[in-house]
Amino acid sequence: MSDTMTNSDVDLHELAQQLRVDAVRMSGQAGSGHPTSSMSAAELLAVLVARHLRYDWADPDNPANDHLIFSKGHASPLLYAVYKAVGAVTAAELDTYRQHNSLLEGHPTPRLPWVDVATGSLGQGLPIAVGVAYTAKKLEDSPSRVWVLCGDSEMAEGSMWEAFEAASFWGLDNICAMIDVNRLGQSGATRIGWDLDKYQRRLEAFGWHVIVIDGQDAGEVDAAFTEAEATKGKPTVIVAKTKKGAGVPWVEDQENAHGKPVERWQEAVEYLGGDRGITVAVAKPEGAPSKPLVSGMTGDLQLPAYEMGKEVATRKAYGDALAALGRARQDVVAVDGEVSNSTFSEIFRFAHPDRYVECYIAEQQMIATAVGLQVRGWRPFASTFAAFLSRAYDFVRMAAVSRADICVAGSHAGSSIGEDGPSQMALEDLASFRAIHTSTVLYPSDATSAAALVATMADLKGIAYMRTTRAATPVIYEASESFPVGGSKVVRSSANDQVALIGAGITLHEAIKAADALAADGIAARVIDAYSVKPIDAATIRQAAADCGGRIAVSEDHWPEGGLGDAVMECFAVHDGPLHVKALGVADMPTSGKPDELIAAAGIDASAIANAARGLVAG
Repeated sequence: MSDTMTNSDVDLHELAQQLRVDAVRMSGQAGSGHPTSSMSAAELLAVLVARHLRYDWADPDNPANDHLIFSKGHASPLLYAVYKAVGAVTAAELDTYRQHNSLLEGHPTPRLPWVDVATGSLGQGLPIAVGVAYTAKKLEDSPSRVWVLCGDSEMAEGSMWEAFEAASFWGLDNICAMIDVNRLGQSGATRIGWDLDKYQRRLEAFGWHVIVIDGQDAGEVDAAFTEAEATKGKPTVIVAKTKKGAGVPWVEDQENAHGKPVERWQEAVEYLGGDRGITVAVAKPEGAPSKPLVSGMTGDLQLPAYEMGKEVATRKAYGDALAALGRARQDVVAVDGEVSNSTFSEIFRFAHPDRYVECYIAEQQMIATAVGLQVRGWRPFASTFAAFLSRAYDFVRMAAVSRADICVAGSHAGSSIGEDGPSQMALEDLASFRAIHTSTVLYPSDATSAAALVATMADLKGIAYMRTTRAATPVIYEASESFPVGGSKVVRSSANDQVALIGAGITLHEAIKAADALAADGIAARVIDAYSVKPIDAATIRQAAADCGGRIAVSEDHWPEGGLGDAVMECFAVHDGPLHVKALGVADMPTSGKPDELIAAAGIDASAIANAARGLVAG
């Protein structure tokens, strides 16, 4: 029998005990989980949902709703116990915890409508929450608040401190972080244990309003949340001293109890007093954003047009097209890592300064901000040097787990960037983004195709990645050309083609030069622009193999592993007939030098491509 209570008459101690009971029971029944990490924060969540959270559970897309994000995603038993307490899930559903196809997964994901993002990888919930809070405050002027439960172990993650600094810099007084300082991590004590003064000094140095409390005292928790709501001009963090496994003596503050059911869990449920049947009536949000999101096209999209033969860098076309897209769509936001004058997102910044987010040299926070933007329905384009996206790779990976829709642009890719040397050269980005679930990987070869693909990216689901080139390359397509995802362009062909040359980006232009050299030798070469690396145009590539005696030369400004060459060869996993593929990539570590020197040294210039084709034709 359920006893629904109003906010004022909920017994907070009893509610916290019920949350512990449900966490212990569901983990015990599942035979796995993190109940002790959940038990330590029971008072924090009990007070939050009973007194301070504003949320319409029947309308999770309400833009005035608060956001509750578990940065310590392994404490999912506590989150699901909260969902039961507010009436969002049933006791029977809790019994399916961690079972195959259950919505109550080991770490929460947005398969549940009340979960904004997947946070199983520690150090990500707070950065994304900062992105959500930025969107609500800066773009929408929304009354919603963001509440984040953090673990003390993840305070060792650098991404957490990127988030603390960003939230302070942006003055996000609509976010409240709760650090569950329960002293124990997975394999032992945390770095600073219960040294709350040290936490306070560090967090104050980062510009946060800090409240230190006994996290198992509901009265102190309640007062802390009230103070957080009243604090203006800066974000608030509550440093809450707790005990892992709180409430059950034989696991409370004990090492080696992490990540497994409570020993004698049925006895623990009885010790905690069993289920109270409490259902809390969470207050619904009041008000609405004063600048609500407007999705989709609101004007005519007029993409830039480029003169045939003129040399324009695809990174410049990216900036031109993004600014044009921003004029036609009010939901497009540009996010950059303090290189906007190189990625050319500065063109968007000048045109739409209210929708440009500068994340500085904090690539993890940059991707987290993009994910936070899309949580609230905006369409983010995040850009930086492609090489530096590797620092944020786990955020991209988890964005896919979150079913997020974000666009990412990586500039200055490959050895062709020249004198800056290998530390700035992305040579693995195609492979890394191809490996992401739901990803689309695009590598335009000229300004016209780059501009068209920017517009296409805005409507793609999942993770859309564009690789742009530093050097200016000739415009080879008319503005009327279309570039569908999964397509390619046959730049040159004849009925007598003896070999197919496949390239993208800088190597497409080298392939065109190689075809000219081969023609002088009497060898007809087909040239294919594989601008869509994932999904790749397998039909066109297979047809080229059939027409050219199975002879294909692929060239890419990328390591040989996992990039365009492998994408092409994957087209022939099942193949009848002759096949001879020569894949040219950057085999050795580049040095500084002129772009033409470096692509020649890498063996991916026109001369190398032509020689590979000659070898294929000669057999």
